[in-house]
Amino acid sequence: MESFPVINMGNLNGDKRAITMDKIKDACENWGFFEVRLSLPLTYLCFKEVGLTSWIVMSWKMTKMKLVNHGIPPEMMDTIERMTKGHYKKCMEQRFRELVASKGLEYVQTEVRDLDWESTFHLKHLPASNISQIPDLDDDYRKVMKEFAVKLEKLAEELLDLLCENLGLEKGYLKKAFYGSDGPTFGTKVSNYPPCPKPDLIKGLRAHTDAGGIILLFQDDKVSGLQLLKDGQWVDVPPMRHSIVVNLGDQLEVITNGKYKSVLHRVVAQTDGNRMSIASFYNPGADAVIYPAPALVERAAEEASEGTYPKFVFEDYMKLYAALKFQAKEPRFEAMKTMESNPNLGPIATA
Repeated sequence: MESFPVINMGNLNGDKRAITMDKIKDACENWGFFEVRLSLPLTYLCFKEVGLTSWIVMSWKMTKMKLVNHGIPPEMMDTIERMTKGHYKKCMEQRFRELVASKGLEYVQTEVRDLDWESTFHLKHLPASNISQIPDLDDDYRKVMKEFAVKLEKLAEELLDLLCENLGLEKGYLKKAFYGSDGPTFGTKVSNYPPCPKPDLIKGLRAHTDAGGIILLFQDDKVSGLQLLKDGQWVDVPPMRHSIVVNLGDQLEVITNGKYKSVLHRVVAQTDGNRMSIASFYNPGADAVIYPAPALVERAAEEASEGTYPKFVFEDYMKLYAALKFQAKEPRFEAMKTMESNPNLGPIATA
């Protein structure tokens, strides 16, 4: 199996830009996943050890250098990891144990197909935030998660423009396609995957493709578990410190007319360690109308490619996805084609 694609976005600013863009293109076409890492200069690592004053000086120098990569400071990521794991320990661990006990999951003898071994909560960022309404979160945790969301939003939009460039679409096309009447929707699923006594029978998260646009994942670098399906084999997505895993959702498959594809992935529960996962979803607005980019449809026709993807309102797709998340995506696309060609099946919902 070839190596999982890891992209140093810092190389986009120099003479390695063309090679880096090709790596992103290959990852989107053949993997549906890639990882962007933070590559800091050696001087950063030296200054980090010598105290606050030098750290401030180095931070200023990094700003002047316009360090690109994924743009999220490592100290912010360390803080979020510490607070997320602390929040689980303080507020969620006991509830999860009670849930496991109530369903008898420690004693199952056959594969469990209708639930996942995970403890989660959800944050909404756009079009409106709900962070202040989530119970049990410390104020410092709320603050840093808001700051994290701002940086992830920026990174998502930068990545979408890189995808536009590789696809031959005008800059901003994908962001505009996602916009709807109130802008994109953007939210975060915060998950913990505690030690599981029977990982052969209970998945941490069952296999699925993501429904939305572009997904940015900050995952545990010590406890593995995330896998994607490539060429009929389950491949580990390598945990890397201070990196962001990127994967493509169903909406990008539709807009690119299948040039880029969403990929089945899952989380395998582990017998040891509590795996942290913070997945942020930059998705179309609820009333955004999603359809293949005309330029890519024309190109596919010239290349004698078969078929095009449907046109639909994102909210309608999400209603279907909610019931069919852990099933194949192709019937979902076919169902939306049927809705498109038979408008009497029901009104198109708008937000």
